[in-house]
Amino acid sequence: MPAQSNKDMFEKIKADVEASEGLFVIDYRGLSVKQTQQLRRSLTEAGAHMKVYKNNIVRIVLEEAGKPDISESLQGTCAYVFFDKDPVDTAKALKEQAQKLGKIEFISAIADGQALDAEGAKAYAELPSRDELIAKLVYVIGSPLSGIAQVAAGPARGLATVLQAIADQKNAA
Repeated sequence: MPAQSNKDMFEKIKADVEASEGLFVIDYRGLSVKQTQQLRRSLTEAGAHMKVYKNNIVRIVLEEAGKPDISESLQGTCAYVFFDKDPVDTAKALKEQAQKLGKIEFISAIADGQALDAEGAKAYAELPSRDELIAKLVYVIGSPLSGIAQVAAGPARGLATVLQAIADQKNAA
């Protein structure tokens, strides 16, 4: 019979898994309390939160929720970073903190409905964010339209220049 504390943890993990779009699994060994707080703050700003749970219970919850299998990577000291919206923002925040602190390592992830190994999880940090992609799309769509507007305005601009030159000539005479 499972202990009540394990049942409670199961329910907490289940709620986190259901409320999130995915998760990153990281190794956080060696972080001080202050560094962990700094990591948690940066993750909160990115729309994510970090929890430390028992690996076996996480395995069971992920299996019951029908999530991709990452059970092989759930060994040792793991922290689970649940994200609500964009996995790229969370991965970038983790990468930034890993570079600052030098003690965080990606272990695995579940993002966009797929199981990712450590390299796949790191690759998300290299992708442009959602806002950057939208800005690039707007530029790509707007660039040809801007060119068309300039070409269409060319004859009118030329006519205005000629009329101004004629007016200047008449005023000078």
